[in-house]
Amino acid sequence: MNRKFLSLAVAVSLITAAFIAPAGASPTKNTYTIAFQQQIPADYDPVISKAGGKILRVLPEVSGLEVQSDNPYFLNNLKAIKGIQAANVSLFLKLDDKQITPVAANGQPVTDIPQADQTDSYWDYQWDIQRITHHGDSYALETGGVEINGTVIHKAIVGIIDSGIDFNHPDLKNNIVGGQNFVPANADGDATETDDPNDYGDRYGHGTHVAGSIASNGKMHGIGPDLGIRAYRIFSASGNTQTPWIISAIVQAAKDKVDVINMSIGGFDSISRYTYLDDKNAYSDVADALLYRRAIKYAVDHNVTVVTAAGNESLNLNNPNVITSYMNQTYGHLGFKFKGASREVPGQTPGVITVSSSNEWSKDKIAFYSNYGSRSIDVAAPGGDYGPLYDQTSDLNLRDLHYHTFSTYPTNMEPYVTSNLRGYALLQGTSMASPKVAGIAGVIKAHNPGLTPAQVTALIQQTAVDLGKPGTDALFGAGEANSYTALTGMKK
Repeated sequence: MNRKFLSLAVAVSLITAAFIAPAGASPTKNTYTIAFQQQIPADYDPVISKAGGKILRVLPEVSGLEVQSDNPYFLNNLKAIKGIQAANVSLFLKLDDKQITPVAANGQPVTDIPQADQTDSYWDYQWDIQRITHHGDSYALETGGVEINGTVIHKAIVGIIDSGIDFNHPDLKNNIVGGQNFVPANADGDATETDDPNDYGDRYGHGTHVAGSIASNGKMHGIGPDLGIRAYRIFSASGNTQTPWIISAIVQAAKDKVDVINMSIGGFDSISRYTYLDDKNAYSDVADALLYRRAIKYAVDHNVTVVTAAGNESLNLNNPNVITSYMNQTYGHLGFKFKGASREVPGQTPGVITVSSSNEWSKDKIAFYSNYGSRSIDVAAPGGDYGPLYDQTSDLNLRDLHYHTFSTYPTNMEPYVTSNLRGYALLQGTSMASPKVAGIAGVIKAHNPGLTPAQVTALIQQTAVDLGKPGTDALFGAGEANSYTALTGMKK
């Protein structure tokens, strides 16, 4: 099996594009992302309606719209509208592209970790958190908050743009300070999706796992056990989302004055062109890329540090042609032909901290699935893998799931396939690496609220533990991020 594709089948880890036909290919009802050159015109509604579209979402902060249309000539009609800089089909994005089953995906699950009602602590299973907190020593310097008469006062807030959060998880509930849902009514034909902004409970599991690495405080501990966390749900119960939902969440998190945003998400944008089924009509994802750039700038301008995963395709992100080749290999059978440059988003968007995935057993190798690139990776953090025997042999029978990362999982869900645990799970992916860095950024902000996103980023890089080749390298960036060295570095 080609190892670059393996992570998509073994862990809920990062979103991948699930393409739909562009306009002109068929009279299906598509959604579109539109980016205006400047502000959205006052008469946008009738103008878009005349072109054959229906407004679904207005994004004034980034001069964007989400529009629905069944007109096969909608994109061509938009060319007549003054002020539109770019428009593209809004692609559906999915957390994983294959149905996961215990036998097909992970073989024998881990069964030697005690259930929650049989232990007082999971610390011994948290190799990742132990390492980047220097065996918990960073907690003596900063936890992200203070406890006064049994009540936690959060000194910094991390916004988690993901699949939501388990409100009732005993390790998380004291640190949840709110959230919002961005999944629209009837998404994926699900009648229980009602566009309720308060419906940000986790229906998938990914967001709860991410949250645990940041701010769990119970049987397991996150990087900042007293950090506040806000959940922004962008994924449906089926694990689907679209770019405008993500953009809305970024903007809202900035408005909510979170200190840090974590996005354990990612996909690819063709910023040159692609065709679908024939070579007559060319398309691009420039509008998506523009809105990502604007939304992240909006967040950074509002003093928010943005952290994102590098992706799980084993790609050199420095080479846009490699990305394009991967997209053709992966989606070519659907009728797509990609040409020119492509990029990973939001990881290659200016203003973010992009995180690759390190592992438990090596100081020279990152996880087999992790993307990399000397100009693309800022730092690494533990995301787990299958262990050294698998790395040496690529033999799926030699996988050791103990090398995954341990974190919280929704208490109302069946055990994830990698173990028999309830309320906790073992996962791997750059999705599991990114929240470690977001947690570090959170405790830095708690310790020194006056630092800007650029200063937080610089501190994380300057105090990272140098792994791989000496100095900054393509695999680890500046090194493996570490909360203890970051906090002690602030005191020098």
